[in-house]
Amino acid sequence: MPLDTWLVWPSREALSREARTGARRALAWLTRILTLGGLLWAAIADAEVRGWTSVGLVAGGLCGYGAAGAVLWGYFRTTLEHRLWPSVGLLAALVGGGFVAHTAGSGFGAAALWFGSVIVAMGRLPLFAALPMAVVALTAYGALQGSDNALTGVMTSAGIVLVGYVSRLDSEARGNTQRLLVQERAARKAEAESAALAERARIAREIHDVLAHSLSAQAVHLEAARMLIERGAEREEVLRRVVDARRMAREGLAETRQALSALRGEMAPVEEFLRELVSIEGAGLELAGESRALPAEAGLAVRRVAQEAMTNVRKHAPGAQVDLRLEYRPREVELVVRDSGGRRPVDNSLEVSGAGYGLRGMRERAELLGGALDAGPAEEGFVVRLRVPV
Repeated sequence: MPLDTWLVWPSREALSREARTGARRALAWLTRILTLGGLLWAAIADAEVRGWTSVGLVAGGLCGYGAAGAVLWGYFRTTLEHRLWPSVGLLAALVGGGFVAHTAGSGFGAAALWFGSVIVAMGRLPLFAALPMAVVALTAYGALQGSDNALTGVMTSAGIVLVGYVSRLDSEARGNTQRLLVQERAARKAEAESAALAERARIAREIHDVLAHSLSAQAVHLEAARMLIERGAEREEVLRRVVDARRMAREGLAETRQALSALRGEMAPVEEFLRELVSIEGAGLELAGESRALPAEAGLAVRRVAQEAMTNVRKHAPGAQVDLRLEYRPREVELVVRDSGGRRPVDNSLEVSGAGYGLRGMRERAELLGGALDAGPAEEGFVVRLRVPV
């Protein structure tokens, strides 16, 4: 047997009563009541007295067993706190109580105290301390009132030690179960907290993607309108900037509603969104594969990437022809946004309107879903390709 097995205490979970079931507690109390009743009956029967003398014996027996119960309670507390010497001292007092009971003529009480000392020693102390105390208690029993048959005495002693050790193993198993239960609860709590943080991050990402883009674009148009007014520009040019800012505000409000619907799982089909988008932008749309409903996160990624790609075309390639292709595959969906290159001068005032999002934001969104996003120049124009699992 390893050295650690001799030195280690039973775990606090094993020594505690918290993990005990109601049936186990009821059985423990029934055992105590039956033992106490048997002890008192044996004391009266051995004394062969009647009347007030028997009442006195019962009272004295109750006081003695109450003192033994107090010692046992203290022993349970000190072993629960893994205090070795106080525990050994209290157990020695319990063994001494057996000598007192034997001297008083209660052989049954003495045997109960000695056997009980062995059981609680083997069940609650480190083995290096439990075995010597068990030997002392069993030696006292064998020397003072043991059986005339040596084999019977040895078997009785071995059985008591075994009962104590089995009680120890049972307590350890119960303690291990309790520890596993506590760890499982902690893991579930951590998992719930992690899920809540992930959901908060998702909501924050949606709000950022919508509002940062929309509000920054509005700010650019309004700042341009202010500068035009200060320079005394034509009314039509200032009005165009204000109208563009109003359009951005309406689009931002619509996108915010869509994001909230997505968070509630109430989004319209992706194809419907893309058809509306291309109709506004004058782009083309091609659908391939068997059409089906997409998971909320995948559908939202397709929407955001299509939206951002169209915005980039407006900023960096105004006047370009744009074609979108959505293909349904068995395990993923692919969106391709291709433009033919700009034909009008680029309005550099819009270059900052997508700050904080852009291609990097689209790529991060795709990677969070286990997908990928590629973007770069083609033979003519620019291509954005998104693939997300579904």
